[in-house]
Amino acid sequence: MNATTFFRFAGILFAGLAIATTTHQKATAQTLNTVPAYSEYGHTWNIGIGPGYFGRSFMRSPYITANYEFDVANHFTIAPFVGFSSYRSNPLPWGTGNYRYRGTIIPIGAKATYYFDDVLELPANWDIYAAASLGVVYINKRWDEGYTGRTGDLPGVNPVYVDLHIGAEYHINDATGIFVDLSGNVSTIGVALHR
Repeated sequence: MNATTFFRFAGILFAGLAIATTTHQKATAQTLNTVPAYSEYGHTWNIGIGPGYFGRSFMRSPYITANYEFDVANHFTIAPFVGFSSYRSNPLPWGTGNYRYRGTIIPIGAKATYYFDDVLELPANWDIYAAASLGVVYINKRWDEGYTGRTGDLPGVNPVYVDLHIGAEYHINDATGIFVDLSGNVSTIGVALHR
């Protein structure tokens, strides 16, 4: 499955899940005549997928990430995170043959998030946030067997991970939400699991 097919499938699956859960929540809220209340942001697992924008691997590397948020102040969380992205290069000529390499990128660090819910006076089931991430990046470049040229690093990939984010989460219920997180290096859609 190539990256384009993967993201089309993931988008269709995500859209179907969002429509189904939104319809279910509206029906439940009308039946109970209540709206769930969300006062804490921490104690949350966030698991997302999306395209990675690392160096020259732009739009060729699916990215998977997970983090766990802790409340540290009012409307403010810290989340240790790990991500994973891997891609295979186009064939490159060397000597009498063509060779490819496998690039692997694994960012590890912490994400600080501030939620603007009270400032924006949002409905209880919506969160809007801005965040910053800082960490390190494990980088690996492995060539096909038989390649004897210069190995080098992955072009344009920095071993220090710095990123700014904006995002939104829609709470399906007290335990589950769906989110979109946009940033300079990766943009993800995913599921938030609240404790």
